[in-house]
Amino acid sequence: MTVAGRHIVVTGGGTGVGRALALAFAHAGARVTVMGRREAPLREVARQHREIGYVTCDVTDRASVGAAFAQARGLNGAVTVAVANAGAAESVPFSRMTPDHLNDMLAVNLVGVVNTWQAALDGMKAEGWGRCIAIASTAGLKGYAYASAYAAAKHAVVGLTRSLALELGQSGVTANAICPGFIETPLLERSVENITAKTGLSVDDARASLIAANPQRRFIQPDEVAGAALWLCSDAAASVNGHALSLSGGEI
Repeated sequence: MTVAGRHIVVTGGGTGVGRALALAFAHAGARVTVMGRREAPLREVARQHREIGYVTCDVTDRASVGAAFAQARGLNGAVTVAVANAGAAESVPFSRMTPDHLNDMLAVNLVGVVNTWQAALDGMKAEGWGRCIAIASTAGLKGYAYASAYAAAKHAVVGLTRSLALELGQSGVTANAICPGFIETPLLERSVENITAKTGLSVDDARASLIAANPQRRFIQPDEVAGAALWLCSDAAASVNGHALSLSGGEI
């Protein structure tokens, strides 16, 4: 794998998919910096492998991200893979969607990607090699009821990815989005809790309602997302650029 010896930044790296990404890259020989707002989970991930370090930052704040990347480069050198994984999902009917709710979904799910990639891109171009990867969602490829703000943000990430890929051209840097369906993480459990609270469904029925869209009738696992990211960093994926890779069991 091409990641051996490279420095990789993973935002939202303290739990769930971010944790799986960090460990997969570290086990593949990369130096990894995980970023996020909460120090405790980042520190816990860093304890799992000697090649994982951490820096706290808020991906919605451009200055915070820039400072975090400067610190990461000081620790581990040039960043050549930036995985914009930080995100949040909140459901609300469109008629009750407030400007604050919309702005919150856009800030973390879209602006966070922009800030992360912009902080990394100049260094990648200087190296003549790099990977910009966004962990998007099937909500970037289709609509979901009661999640219009989230879906709008994730659709925007896919559009951003495709547009940036065209700009990168012959730079040696690619931009791609990974679009998983429902992933078995703490975020999924919060979604289940939300469904049970609002509908009165049991936990099992709530989980079944989410899993029904996947033809394989199962949730995506974090290590599947990590495996896809590793492949996008490999020489075998050198010509994969501007792609939105669906990990959904055939849902899309």
